[in-house]
Amino acid sequence: MLQSRALVIALILLLSTTLPEVQSKSIFEKDRRELLAIPETIASYFYEAVNKVSPKVSQFLLDTVQSPTVIAARQRIAKEATKVSIMFEQLVEKIKNLWYTRILGY
Repeated sequence: MLQSRALVIALILLLSTTLPEVQSKSIFEKDRRELLAIPETIASYFYEAVNKVSPKVSQFLLDTVQSPTVIAARQRIAKEATKVSIMFEQLVEKIKNLWYTRILGY
């Protein structure tokens, strides 16, 4: 009887530690487009808040954001962020490979 209780407790502990790991997503597995959408989302919320207070100021912000200079800067930032994100993904893959081959010996 005591052995079966110990077995049940061990199984509960094992399942409680492994199930959340199955559903969790690693920080390295996030889609890089999600990271690039964060500034756009913040700007959208800011625009909506300003629009509620003063439609004239929000129209000025909209005109400013749609100017060729700002559009070119946003495109340049997005391009560079994509490059950095790709380089980071390659670095993570190299670290994983090094970990599995050198440290764990797989």
